[in-house]
Amino acid sequence: MSDTETLPQQELATPGPLAAGDETSGSVNIDVPSAAACGNCGAPLLGPHCYACGQPEKSLVRQFPELIGDFFSTVFGLDSRIARTFGPLLLNPGFLSNEYLAGRRVRYVSPVRLFVFLCLTAFFAANLSSDWEGGLSINSSTAAEAMAGLDLDQMENTIETAASVEEVLRLRDLALEEIADVRRESDDVSGLPELTDGLENVIRGHASRRIAQLNPAAAERLTEEDPVNIQLPQLEAAPSALNAWLERQGTRLTMNIARIQQDPNLLKDALFGAIPTALFIMLPIFALCLSLLYAFSRRLYMEHLIVALHSHAFLSLTLLLSVLLIDLRAWLTGPDTLPHTLFNLALLVLAFWVPAYLLLMQKRVYRQSWPVTTLKYSVLGVAYMIMLGIATTIAGLVSVASF
Repeated sequence: MSDTETLPQQELATPGPLAAGDETSGSVNIDVPSAAACGNCGAPLLGPHCYACGQPEKSLVRQFPELIGDFFSTVFGLDSRIARTFGPLLLNPGFLSNEYLAGRRVRYVSPVRLFVFLCLTAFFAANLSSDWEGGLSINSSTAAEAMAGLDLDQMENTIETAASVEEVLRLRDLALEEIADVRRESDDVSGLPELTDGLENVIRGHASRRIAQLNPAAAERLTEEDPVNIQLPQLEAAPSALNAWLERQGTRLTMNIARIQQDPNLLKDALFGAIPTALFIMLPIFALCLSLLYAFSRRLYMEHLIVALHSHAFLSLTLLLSVLLIDLRAWLTGPDTLPHTLFNLALLVLAFWVPAYLLLMQKRVYRQSWPVTTLKYSVLGVAYMIMLGIATTIAGLVSVASF
């Protein structure tokens, strides 16, 4: 047997020149750096995250420019996933949902990020590009105009900052006197007494709550001395706090009508701010409707939620494209020209594509016959539009009452 054959296998497999100081042994010593350890659990790090506890290797304790770079990389670093996502989202109904449910997820933008980004971007663009000044007529009542000079926020804020019961009572009486002056100056205005009564109830209720915070015993005594201190219209089986909130919101809404008449863009801002909120609220409800319509499909609720996210992302994308087309038509073309007609045709095609897309998406994802799919699509569409309209109306009224 040769000398080579008698060498250990490990030494035979070691490439490279002999290490210094080992010329007689013929073996090679290679210094292999030890793997970095997780700062949380001590496990060896094999990548940017610990495989044992999930803690990332990088922390916030780094150079500030590096943090800024990571932020922009996270927010905007969607690289080639944008092209792979936006194209099918607009032109291939159901493709993204089927791909996600089949397990091919990393190559596309996640459904949640896609919907949030497109929804916020679309309504932000719509808000910027539209102007309702002079283009919206609101018939405000004379009563609302008479109350436009009253500042409910200022009245409540001064009462809220009062430091004693005596100061609360003084500020309350001043506010009530201001309301009484408006009533005397416009005593012949129809509907004004009801509005001023509601405003007085709001002021009295706010003052009573502030007194109860400062001195509960004084609040009980004042209630006994003035039993009509708070007279709010009550809803059956509704908590008193809810009745007080409804009274306040109704009064504020009425007072803001005159402001909207002077600046219709206030209503536009309120609506465009309310619709995304309504969509976020209705998204899980839409998924629940899908799960009820396809109760025997043996699909999980989260699968229906993925379909809902992609369908709402598509609607947001079409809204964004519509806004861009309308703005480009206004900037680049004049009326009664060929480019202007082409922009109108593109908008018309986009309008017809929306219902067709959603129908095809439902058919391709759930794979039922056309008659069954069409029936379920119609039921879902009517029910969802009614619920979305109610949610948008409520959110819009709350927004109008809040500014």
